[in-house]
Amino acid sequence: MTLTITPGQLSLEQLQAVHASRVRIEIDSHARAGVRAAAAMVQAAAAGDAPVYGVNTGFGKLASTRISKADLAQLQLNLIRSHSVGVGAPLSPEVVRLMLVTKAASLARGHSGVREEVIDAILDVYNEGLVPYVPAQGSVGASGDLAPLSHMSLALIGEGEFLVHGERRPASEVLANHGLQPLVLEAKEGLALINGTQTSTALALHALFAFEPVLESALVIGALTVDAARGSDGPFDPRIHAVRGQPGQIDVAQYYRALLAGSAIRASHAEGDDRVQDPYCLRCQPQVVGACLDQLRYAARVLLREANAVTDNPLVFADEGVMVSGGNFHAEPVALAADSMATAIAEVGAIAERRIAMLIDAGVSKLPPFLTADAGLNSGFMIAHVTAAALASENKSLAHPASVDSLPTSANQEDHVSMATFAARRLQPMIDNVACILGVELLAAAQGIEFLRPLRSSQPLETAHALLRARCPSVEVDRYLAPDIERATDLVKRGELIPLLRSLPGLPALWVPA
Repeated sequence: MTLTITPGQLSLEQLQAVHASRVRIEIDSHARAGVRAAAAMVQAAAAGDAPVYGVNTGFGKLASTRISKADLAQLQLNLIRSHSVGVGAPLSPEVVRLMLVTKAASLARGHSGVREEVIDAILDVYNEGLVPYVPAQGSVGASGDLAPLSHMSLALIGEGEFLVHGERRPASEVLANHGLQPLVLEAKEGLALINGTQTSTALALHALFAFEPVLESALVIGALTVDAARGSDGPFDPRIHAVRGQPGQIDVAQYYRALLAGSAIRASHAEGDDRVQDPYCLRCQPQVVGACLDQLRYAARVLLREANAVTDNPLVFADEGVMVSGGNFHAEPVALAADSMATAIAEVGAIAERRIAMLIDAGVSKLPPFLTADAGLNSGFMIAHVTAAALASENKSLAHPASVDSLPTSANQEDHVSMATFAARRLQPMIDNVACILGVELLAAAQGIEFLRPLRSSQPLETAHALLRARCPSVEVDRYLAPDIERATDLVKRGELIPLLRSLPGLPALWVPA
């Protein structure tokens, strides 16, 4: 399938398709006239005598150094080479695909002054399924994601590397094998390629897409825990949430009402239960997870804007005949969005850990201690909860905001930076931690449900129980439980619980467009 994208109008669904490598990409032909006009302005500036940053001057602190006309192409080549200084493990193919497409889309807005050949070279690499080798570390998120975008660009010009079946291969060899010519840079084109926020944005979008199945699983598992603990559905009454007016809270309460509808477990204790109110981990799920959902929706809107943005420097306004130097490469919007995502991700895991703690506490859940029929001889879920607590605690440290940090670079020319790239990169281990916590909760909630038999939960929750039991048998006595946690976590991360939620009629979409 080939997707024609209009620069500046990428949708979240299109970015998800790029992330999943489901589409080929081409640029709307109507954008090419603007690209040509901006490139002509840059070429005229390169031929002129007036100093223009990044065209005939050095970079950063060296902006006052003039470069001779004979050296302008070499200037761009040297820029890519000198800035390819990343370290660490390579970025995942999903992230690099997003980097390639969002960079091409940004350049195609016609404000960067690059030739069409540059955009076409990027899309040729993407459409061939090639993945430039891009080390994950080395960007502070201002003056753009310089090091990672330089590694991406180094592959385009045939001097870097590509990842082929997980192995690093010389870019010249890989390009030749796919019938592609190395890109030859002209004035300003190296700078346009490496200035920008495409790496931090791609990392944050990758986290958003990776967390979607985990968050939807959290809703299903949280509802299963409500029934396992014989909790009330009163706290999900729409009137409660309407008078507060928080949209995420209203939606999460609706998700829970739909998931719990028809549960015989709930009906069995509608009367005669001496518990007046449930613990907060059950009762306040709409308030907590709903607030997290609002933060994630905010982040999705910010990241979608950034994916469509022009973030290099200087910018060309061909219709006015001017080039303007600014600071769109500063990734503060991405950093703040990623920090809000980190807090939301951590909180989804934190309240899930509390639900596990509640289930194993016989005094609160009214279930057997540690969810085992013979507590003492068996420890049941005692230490599985400890694992969940360890991961929730780990996420507390990882959730510390990255955007409040800044270290000056480039001899104090670039004296405030966003740290957006780390802010976004650290989200993935947090998501992995939450998925594991939810895997433990799913095992615990399923065990709790079985202590209530022959009563049955709602149809979607019984289906969730059956999906787990197809992979993990009930824990009758102590056994090696780590493989069960791994399988339950995989069920969460792969999104196998998602259809149970999405098949319910009349529910709002998880991500709400701007």
